[in-house]
Amino acid sequence: MQPNFLILMVDQMTGPLFDPDMIDHLHIPNMRKLIDKGVKFNNCYTPSPLCTPSRGSFMTGQLPSRNGIYDNAAEFKSTTPSFAHYLRDMGYQTALSGKMHFVGADQLHGFEERLTTDIYPADFGWTPDWENPLQRVDWWYHNLSSVTTAGIAEISNQLEFDDEVAYNAQLKLYQYARRLDSRPFCLCVSFTHPHDPYVSRKAYWDLYEHQQIPLPKVPDLGYDNQDPHSQRLYDAVDYTQFDVSEEDVRRARHAYFANISYLDDKIGEILAVLEQTDLADNTQIMLCSDHGDMLGERGMWYKMSFFEYSSRIPLVVTAPQQFQAGEVNTPVSNCDILPSLIELAGGDPTDLACDIDGQSFVSLAAGKAEPERVTYAEYCAEGSIGPLLMIRQGDYKFNYSDVDPLQLFNLREDPLELRNLAALPEYANMVAQYTLDVQQNWDMAQFTAKVKESQRCRALVDRANRKGRFTSWDYQPQTDAQQRYMRNHLDLNVLETNSRYPKPGSH
Repeated sequence: MQPNFLILMVDQMTGPLFDPDMIDHLHIPNMRKLIDKGVKFNNCYTPSPLCTPSRGSFMTGQLPSRNGIYDNAAEFKSTTPSFAHYLRDMGYQTALSGKMHFVGADQLHGFEERLTTDIYPADFGWTPDWENPLQRVDWWYHNLSSVTTAGIAEISNQLEFDDEVAYNAQLKLYQYARRLDSRPFCLCVSFTHPHDPYVSRKAYWDLYEHQQIPLPKVPDLGYDNQDPHSQRLYDAVDYTQFDVSEEDVRRARHAYFANISYLDDKIGEILAVLEQTDLADNTQIMLCSDHGDMLGERGMWYKMSFFEYSSRIPLVVTAPQQFQAGEVNTPVSNCDILPSLIELAGGDPTDLACDIDGQSFVSLAAGKAEPERVTYAEYCAEGSIGPLLMIRQGDYKFNYSDVDPLQLFNLREDPLELRNLAALPEYANMVAQYTLDVQQNWDMAQFTAKVKESQRCRALVDRANRKGRFTSWDYQPQTDAQQRYMRNHLDLNVLETNSRYPKPGSH
């Protein structure tokens, strides 16, 4: 029997908070239950530390250089298969409740149903410009107001959205349980928290003692002590216009922790429905994120960086009938989720319609040893002036750019990434080998040219589309009221029976 899949995706949640020295700061009883029963991947990385490209890689198993999803306004082409397409072709019913930040006219990408609209726009309005890479676009670029105004609110744009996401996910599980469609399901539930702004409800804020919120392990290094890309990120968030105090940092982190607890409650509500129905035993659960958040480490916020707080993300796979609980330290990527789902569904993850950059982690989850993996990431959006590449292998992380100094970190000996080894003579051979890997796998000049061409074309299309009548691509959830509840073209007896779970007489 093919398993059901429940994918619980959170937004901008950093993996280091699941490390042993940090996880006890979090009130997350439901996530802990998943961890205790599941396989926790301690070194999962985003394929690109920004929402749309990371989610595009999550859906396609491809890095941005292959799928063309370079930034938060890059189109996800309808011809690129997603895991939803593959699973649907294998007999699954597929649904999405929540955020996936699809850009373009196709707002489904293999999902048979979308239960909500998206929280972010689907058009090309957020296109960066590498011809003017340091120009701030104030109406959509991040600034640091999320940090300096952090605090408590009972409702916000994000809270309204995630309340809706959780409600629709629970209702969908009840619909699956009523067996009106007998196919196995893949339900992706994608929240927007704990993504900034750092604003939480008081009930979750009060779970934490304010003075016990840990401050960053690496304090603000100051602009002049940052590497060039980090300096550009300081500029991108308009750092000089804000005076960020230690109390601002603590309040922002407090709200971030509180919003993780809010998510934990929503996840608990969804898991409770799974248990109340007969779906739990045959449903495999993945808990994942798209990218992390620097949370003030080194004085940096949000994402867009290859440092650990931005690039390393949670991944927990709970399938007790298939995997024993445990941990995997081998580096993996969200690109690996597509082939893993296909293998878990009974397919061949190496026999796909198009090339991908991920590989299944099913054998790792099963506790089998593998040759040392190499995990890659790319970044081509805000704060960059050319493609940035990351190679993660064993204890090492190597960051490459044609325009910035190389970086090499030993994460076992230097987990805070304070000692760049790239220029040291004793690491010259390792740097040369990683550089050769880059040269063999990327044509950097062509990669740069493709990104710039994409930016120019999208800027023109967006400018033209805003002249005269504007037609939005944003997803409009469809609800056919003529088929809901009781209507006179429906048989009341059949309707009432089919709407119950359990069915009359089944217990």
